Amino acid sequence: MENNTQIAIEQKTGYSKISGFIKLTKLKLSLLVVFSAVISYYTIHYSKANAPQPSASIVMALAIGGFLVTASANAFNQVIERDLDKLMKRTQNRPIPTQILSPGESILFAMLCGISGTALLYIFTNPLVGILSLLSIVLYALAYTPLKRVTPFSVFIGAIPGALPTLIGAIADSPGFGTINTYPLFLYTIQFFWQFPHFWAIAWVSHDDYQRAGFFMLPSMGGRDYSSRFQILIYTLFLIPISLIPCIFGLSGIISAVVIFTCGILFFLQAYKLYKDGTIESARKLMFGSFIYLPVVQIALMIGK
Repeated sequence: MENNTQIAIEQKTGYSKISGFIKLTKLKLSLLVVFSAVISYYTIHYSKANAPQPSASIVMALAIGGFLVTASANAFNQVIERDLDKLMKRTQNRPIPTQILSPGESILFAMLCGISGTALLYIFTNPLVGILSLLSIVLYALAYTPLKRVTPFSVFIGAIPGALPTLIGAIADSPGFGTINTYPLFLYTIQFFWQFPHFWAIAWVSHDDYQRAGFFMLPSMGGRDYSSRFQILIYTLFLIPISLIPCIFGLSGIISAVVIFTCGILFFLQAYKLYKDGTIESARKLMFGSFIYLPVVQIALMIGK
């Protein structure tokens, strides 16, 4: 009987248990996180004088361990929000609301991913990376996730673990216990501030859906109002000088600065368009622009020195 029920669910949803576990990881998001960690490692590694060949074991640990840690945080998030996901069109086909996976299966998956990912990073990079990886899971699942229904400030809290992959990649090459110096903090700050226009653009597009679940994702309690538009514009403007900080301090070159400044202006113009008309289409363009902005800036910083 149980097998028949599972088959019926799979026929209704169009995907299997294996696909369900993959969906728990939020694959595209997890791969973007891995990209940020790995490219930050290369950026810091090649910024050193007479840098040797990058460590293949560190890169593999960042890729596999970073993916598993992100998958764990995403899976815990979906377990906690399983009843709310049923209320939103964008999430109602996730594996737990559709009963492809049970909460118990999802928790076990999240724990296995978290433990194995953290262990890989701890062993093959340094202890500080392992600790920060565990911290990112805890903050995302136990702080950011419940606060989404309480206050718009949740986006600020979520930006802390959201930018940690960049910091993790940047300090993965440091010896001993692991150290955090200036350049990794610069890279962390760029990704930290980038998240505000990025997530607020998503929240603008999906605001009606978020309201069904009682989520406060836009910066203003008024939702799609002028206050939210203005804050999106200001944070996008601030991102220009923040992203140029490594170039200002001589950690990257003039070509990087030109590329980053150009990207910043184009990104700001998209935010200004949203500020002027407040349409979902403008927010969607800003959202897609944010997906381009971050990797281009990160690549520019990596090759610029």
